[in-house]
Amino acid sequence: MGQQSREVTESLLVRHGHGDLAHGEENGGVGVGGGGLVAASSVTTILALSTFVAACIAFGFGCALGYSSPTQSSIMEDLGLSMADFSLFGSILSIGAILGAVISGKITDLLGRKLTMWILNIFYISGWLAIAFSKVPWLLDLGRLSLGFTNGISGYLVPIYIAEITPKNLRGRFTAIVPLMVCWGMSSMYVVGSFVSWRTLALIAIIPGILQLPLLFFIPESPRWLANVGHDKELESTLLCLRGEKAYISDEATDIKDYVDSLKSISKEGILDVFQKKYVQPLLVVAGMMALLSLGGVNAFAYYSGVIFVSAGISSTIGLIALAAAQTLLGFLGTILIDKSGRRPLLLVASAGLCFSSFLTGLSFLLKEYNWWGEGTPILALIGLLMYTGSYVVASGIPWLLVAELFPVNVKGSAGSICNFISGITGWAVAYYFNLLTKWSSAGTFFIFSAFCCANFILAATMVPETKGRTLEEIQASITHSSQ
Repeated sequence: MGQQSREVTESLLVRHGHGDLAHGEENGGVGVGGGGLVAASSVTTILALSTFVAACIAFGFGCALGYSSPTQSSIMEDLGLSMADFSLFGSILSIGAILGAVISGKITDLLGRKLTMWILNIFYISGWLAIAFSKVPWLLDLGRLSLGFTNGISGYLVPIYIAEITPKNLRGRFTAIVPLMVCWGMSSMYVVGSFVSWRTLALIAIIPGILQLPLLFFIPESPRWLANVGHDKELESTLLCLRGEKAYISDEATDIKDYVDSLKSISKEGILDVFQKKYVQPLLVVAGMMALLSLGGVNAFAYYSGVIFVSAGISSTIGLIALAAAQTLLGFLGTILIDKSGRRPLLLVASAGLCFSSFLTGLSFLLKEYNWWGEGTPILALIGLLMYTGSYVVASGIPWLLVAELFPVNVKGSAGSICNFISGITGWAVAYYFNLLTKWSSAGTFFIFSAFCCANFILAATMVPETKGRTLEEIQASITHSSQ
């Protein structure tokens, strides 16, 4: 690392006490000055509007995930699909996500966060229209592939954008809205899909895309992306827009510009930047967490929960509605706790919940297979499925929040693409082979999921750092400082 980068790193660590609060930051702001200036830590109208637009994208992400659960039997019947055909339809969402993941970091770095949102909307609306009006399986699959491509990019873009526009005292809480909205999107598909046809449900799922279209004109670009492309004047005006016209943004703007300038002095401007020594451990930790989350059965529960309920002896309508309620309740709880308890404790509790609930679901199928405790096995399965979904909504957003927090803007795109690709590959494998695995052994499948969730708990307990209450520049400077 060059002398300039070391000086900026040390300046950030000294200025902010390596996570301690500097003068005027007791309430999480960047400082309070005279002349009517206020702390830049409150929720402004533009910040709320920008988060709402990002939340619409996350809601649409959830709609795509949850669509196949309540529609499986009706789509197979109307279009004459076999189980293998529907498995392809379900899993092709993950294939599209892989394609989107490969370019997610680079396209958002090249075009900016806001323009990328415009492009995603085209793929999102087109995908649902293709599904709604499909008469042949290939058009159905093409629409699902388009939605997967959208999900592959938005899974990286949305939490990154929110993390980059929010002040440090609100970052965890606002980013936690993303998995909550994803689960609300899934829940809406579960509930509404129990009462309408699969074509009508596809048309209803277009609403989040249409809703955000006019609002995209009014939201700002990410300040950190503006700094990275050298638009310093726009950076300051955007910060004022996000923090409020009377907010004191001088220190925050200076920190962002100085840190981005120091990164440019050492960057090779390529994907290999992320493989520098100081980023290897964070990359392995976050990519490992995403892979283990996917291998823990997330896509199986999301795509085929209706079938799982029926197999366990539970009404799919009752089960899916109960699932929606559990997702909402625990999603709110996670949003409240993430900035109070911290990322790491919340991740540990959620990972333990995923492990135990997968084991409980597997145990219910094992008891059913041997006709033991026949009356209690559906209840056991319901508890397991509800606990799994609730734990997932708490855990799922934390890895993406860590991508936003641990990696600076010059390598964030590469790190996000790699993590997104790994998550997409493992998610596709689970989605495609789940139906085949359950034919081998339903109980064994969920026990395997439990083992992967246990591994994720161990990884979180031993390797995940705590980042609560610090600016992005402070966190990234501390990683750089520790590697020297």
